Amino acid sequence: MTGVVPSTPIRTTSTSPAKVATASLVGTTIEYYDFSVYAMAASLALGPLFFPSGSAAASTLAAFASFAVAFVARPVGSALFSTIGDRVGRRRALLICLLLMGGATVAIGLLPTYGSAGVAAPVLLVVCRVLQGLAVGGEWGGAVLLATEHAPANRRAMFGAFPQIGPPLGFVLAAAVFTLTTEIAGPAGFLAWGWRVPFLLSVVMVAVGLWVRLRVTESPVFDQAASRRQLVRAPLIAVLREFPARVLAGTLAVLGGLTTWFLITTFAVAYGPAALGLPPRTMVAIACAAAATHGVLVIPAAFVVERFGRRVPMAVGAVGLAVCVVPAFALLSTARPGLIALGFCLTMVPFTLILGPVGAWLAELFPTRVRYVGASTGFMLASLLGGFAPLIGSALVAGGRPPVLLGCYAAVLALLGAVALARTPETKHRSLLEP
Repeated sequence: MTGVVPSTPIRTTSTSPAKVATASLVGTTIEYYDFSVYAMAASLALGPLFFPSGSAAASTLAAFASFAVAFVARPVGSALFSTIGDRVGRRRALLICLLLMGGATVAIGLLPTYGSAGVAAPVLLVVCRVLQGLAVGGEWGGAVLLATEHAPANRRAMFGAFPQIGPPLGFVLAAAVFTLTTEIAGPAGFLAWGWRVPFLLSVVMVAVGLWVRLRVTESPVFDQAASRRQLVRAPLIAVLREFPARVLAGTLAVLGGLTTWFLITTFAVAYGPAALGLPPRTMVAIACAAAATHGVLVIPAAFVVERFGRRVPMAVGAVGLAVCVVPAFALLSTARPGLIALGFCLTMVPFTLILGPVGAWLAELFPTRVRYVGASTGFMLASLLGGFAPLIGSALVAGGRPPVLLGCYAAVLALLGAVALARTPETKHRSLLEP
């Protein structure tokens, strides 16, 4: 240990696990709504507005690069906010993350475009995008831990799964707002002002999120660790020194899944209209169908791991993802919406077997004193690498190469995850109160 933090008293009352799970779900939904709004805007509007050039492909590529910038910031945000979470509490870190994300998202909706501000416009856009990345880097781990650490020992996977519904739900909400705005504004109006609406609506969602989270108490597991003087002053250094193999396992376990997610929800949304001639709304609807499939399956996946443990079902999911993702992206080249949706939705079945229970699994891998840092670091490193999937995807299909290459790329990463999971211990019966 690198030192201890002064003790704090144990709380005599705490919020019920169900309320905490709901608050965690609301928080991750808002955070990923904000993040998804940017992903869709990058696919549909930000290129010509902030990165104009003589080539539509070059503008879109620049917009994807600005999308990827936030993934570089994610590990930094993870290190910053997870340190706060492991030293002074999960709840406080989450409140800061929510305010930061909301502020950055609303600011994007107010930015001038390149046509009115010149080079300052993309610079400011990238700054806001970095702030979004910092916020998401701290949000995920805290939401998962708050839910998991409040849960009964035999229901940790179930309660820890609720925050995992937030990303698909946030994506679907963002898509619904974008679709409605496009219908109301029309193509010209959408580029003129409509693209700002989804960003500005974030202020309402953040207000709701703050109201919910302010009613939640701190994790009793954290309070107990603090009272026993088990907290460390530099949890990031401690976790990298003591548990590097577990951090690496956490990264590899979800890398294939997160790569697949961004290929479906970001890259394919732009690829369909540009390369296949499909309407943008069609590709957004297909991505929504995949996201909704994932969201519906999260709780059933949690039931499976509560019954059979974490390691084996998640490893089966990783192998299943490798099997499904290749034909799914082969179907993308057919330009037939029904077949594309079928491939993507079927891929979400093994995908959810990994991503649904991953929160509880990561929480159980690390002791309380470094749990926020350990869980967040592995997941956010995978997010960093997965966040470059749209850029890598663009390179893989450049020159008319078939999109099945995208599936092969994601499948290799999923198989690496299966190997990593096979080499980790089962954590189902591990106590969260271990020092």
